[in-house]
Amino acid sequence: MVNRGHLEIVVLYGDPGGADPAPDEAILRLDFNPPEERVPGFEIIDLATLHERRRRRGRRPDLVHRVDFHTLTLITQGTGEHAIDFVTHPVRPGTLLWVRPGQVQRFVRPGTANGTHLLFTPAFPPHSSSADRLVNEWYGSACWQLGASPAYAVLSTLLGQLRAEYDRPEPTVSAEILQLLLATVLLQIDRLPHPDGGSDPRAGGEVYARFRAELERSYAITRRAADYAHRLGYTVKTLTRACMAATGQPVKHVIDGRVALEGRRLLAHTDEPVATIARRLGFPEPTNFGKFFTRHAGETPGAFRQTHQGQPQG
Repeated sequence: MVNRGHLEIVVLYGDPGGADPAPDEAILRLDFNPPEERVPGFEIIDLATLHERRRRRGRRPDLVHRVDFHTLTLITQGTGEHAIDFVTHPVRPGTLLWVRPGQVQRFVRPGTANGTHLLFTPAFPPHSSSADRLVNEWYGSACWQLGASPAYAVLSTLLGQLRAEYDRPEPTVSAEILQLLLATVLLQIDRLPHPDGGSDPRAGGEVYARFRAELERSYAITRRAADYAHRLGYTVKTLTRACMAATGQPVKHVIDGRVALEGRRLLAHTDEPVATIARRLGFPEPTNFGKFFTRHAGETPGAFRQTHQGQPQG
């Protein structure tokens, strides 16, 4: 195993330290744009390098941001805290974190954690592999505490192999080997038990996977289960059955939960007026959004924003 910095972080799709924000986003969005791209669509750096890039660009280490890529973090030394969509996860040796595109995150307390950063674009993984399905899923478990388990040892070894291949002289490094090793990493992670012991998104099968993809595209356009059923060629009953298998909730609850999550993100991490947020999420009248949000979050948009105001925004 190659140990460089003692924290192995796999970033699937991009690098939040080497990217420029998208100009039309309410929340800072960082895309894949490394200063040097030895292998197109793929990069490995140390976590310390990521933080140094941020410092050079005048960004605080705990800035709130979205990413257009996946980040996968395997910690081997040090401690800290990392927040993903309002859940703060302690990081310590054996912690595995997976942040997906569009999720809002920040290093609450970078602490002493250090390590290796692996980045790849959506086009990089081999599309013939079933790992491609995992890359395209925006939902799923975010944190596992693996400790010194066999799963930790397997992932550490695979990440070491990835780093060793990437560090070969440029003419000899193989993108295909990197792709296949990355697919193996993803499939190994797919074997891990769900850390919260909850439902399994895979139990919903292809129906649920297609529904979640359409939901991610359309949650701000429609909240009607019938619209999703029509677009996908299913019945509402079929969608509900898939959602119940995957999440334990009917389809309407899954739709509303996605909208409420985006509302929480925008209220907590932007200064946009509630009326503007309401329009972003498909509510012509702010009062309707207020009732919807209060029903799902247990407090008004204003109260929720006040609770979360003052958190670092970058």
